[in-house]
Amino acid sequence: MSVTDPRVSVVIPTYKREAKYLLRAINSINNQTYKNTEMVIVDDNPPDSKHRKNTMNLMNLYINDPNIIYYMNEKNIGGSLARNNGIKVATGEFVTFLDDDDEYLPEKIEKQLNFMLGQECDMSFTDLKLVNDNKIVVDYREYSDLNSFDKQSLLKYHITRHLTGTPTFMYKANKLNEIGGFEDSNMGQEFYLMLKSIEKDLKICYLPECDVIAYRHKEGGISQGKNKIFGENTLYKFKKKYFKDLTNQEKMFIRFRHYAVMVIAYKRNNEYLKSLGSIFIMFLSSPIDFFKEVRRFILNIFNKRRMGI
Repeated sequence: MSVTDPRVSVVIPTYKREAKYLLRAINSINNQTYKNTEMVIVDDNPPDSKHRKNTMNLMNLYINDPNIIYYMNEKNIGGSLARNNGIKVATGEFVTFLDDDDEYLPEKIEKQLNFMLGQECDMSFTDLKLVNDNKIVVDYREYSDLNSFDKQSLLKYHITRHLTGTPTFMYKANKLNEIGGFEDSNMGQEFYLMLKSIEKDLKICYLPECDVIAYRHKEGGISQGKNKIFGENTLYKFKKKYFKDLTNQEKMFIRFRHYAVMVIAYKRNNEYLKSLGSIFIMFLSSPIDFFKEVRRFILNIFNKRRMGI
């Protein structure tokens, strides 16, 4: 590493997370092949909670580490604003994100940073592997069918299919601050950040590799329960502002995708009748997409597991 290698800040908000998971996230940064990094751990637990105490005990192990910033919020403010606090105190020229229960593979930062420097990107994103607690692949997000990176093409693709998630994002710090960071939202934080990046004309690049593992747990998390249901319905209404620029088929797909997400959201909230109802509406929204996307999802997961990805 030369003295000119830019510093990369990894913002990790934590909330009600067991220490072993946060430790796994921290270790995955310490094990990066690219060494000019800093971690910004943003503790969003209520100050008088056992979770704050447990997080403080863990962070005391790193009290003398100059590459770790431990920032404690005065109160619980939610993921968006917690990340924004991390962005404010970060000192790196580039900023990326990691959730407190996920992990980077060792070459993640090096690969993505070199890609951004080579392409002169303002921000970039990569593929994302989602696994369960047994590390079995349950979803894999890739964007091989995204062929154009002009503003209109990115906008249309994002509105219909979502260019997410947060741990795959890397930004030039000055550009991230220029656009104002995350919106204050309980759900869809990564969607709105990417949308703002597109609409603010950042140069956005896609690296078709996966060095991020995100975990889906059975318990807890903002992505489950009433927050998820309310957030997805709010997001669907928001998207309708863009319908004037979409074809009928694209609007049908967005409706289909929304109800596909609601099937899982209702199921996780034990609202099984509403989950079944969403399957019915999902099918009626676009029968062609129903069969095509279900087949695509199954084949994608099967292939990734077969290849050991």
